Amino acid sequence: MTFIPAIDPDIEYPDSDGKPMADNTEQYEWIVKIKENIEILFADSPLVFIAGDLLWYPVQDKKITGPVAPDVMVVFGRPKGRRGSYKQWEEDNIAPQVVFEILSPSNSLEEMERKLLFYQRYGVEEYYLYDPDTNNLKGWLRQEEILSSIPQINRWVSPRLKIQFELTETELEIYSLDGQKFLTFIELSQKAEQASSQLEQERLKAEQASSQLEQERLKAEQASLQLEQECLKAERLAEYIRSLGIDPDTL
Repeated sequence: MTFIPAIDPDIEYPDSDGKPMADNTEQYEWIVKIKENIEILFADSPLVFIAGDLLWYPVQDKKITGPVAPDVMVVFGRPKGRRGSYKQWEEDNIAPQVVFEILSPSNSLEEMERKLLFYQRYGVEEYYLYDPDTNNLKGWLRQEEILSSIPQINRWVSPRLKIQFELTETELEIYSLDGQKFLTFIELSQKAEQASSQLEQERLKAEQASSQLEQERLKAEQASLQLEQECLKAERLAEYIRSLGIDPDTL
């Protein structure tokens, strides 16, 4: 059943709901960690739009419930770029396929139930909810127009993102299918510095090897020149002996 809203050009769609992006540092770190690592994962895919805490207006109708600002949302089929909000009717009517929510102490059960219903109504395919305080991860997958709970979330692989969720005793770990772990900004920076340092070491080794090869080449040239000089001396000596009427081969 397709819902066609009445279009009202006088409706305003603000780009902010006046709420902070996060209630505490841990929630903020998780939002940034998931969002930025997915950005890295799809850096070469121009038609994958990823956003954190961006208001999503699913339909152009003042009567809708919402809007909602998922902590992280991923939209396949829409170009990267800046947006003040995600107005779905301006985005080829493509709904975010994957959303993440990171719980904080201020999130009420009623609020999270409302978000689940919102995501179900407006076409989200995958919904993940993580509570860092309790290390609890829940997931829902769209099946026959319903967001159904994923019964075994540990080691679950997202159908859209191709990432795997692993729950350790202390926290959630997320991996791409090539084994790359989602890292914090600090960890990513340290990894980049290590890679840069390793490249510099390899460059210095290559320069040293090149210098050594050059030295060996110069030694070989010097040896060849010395041998050529010895040959010239021998030829001159042979000529001198012959000038004396002596056959040098008899000596």
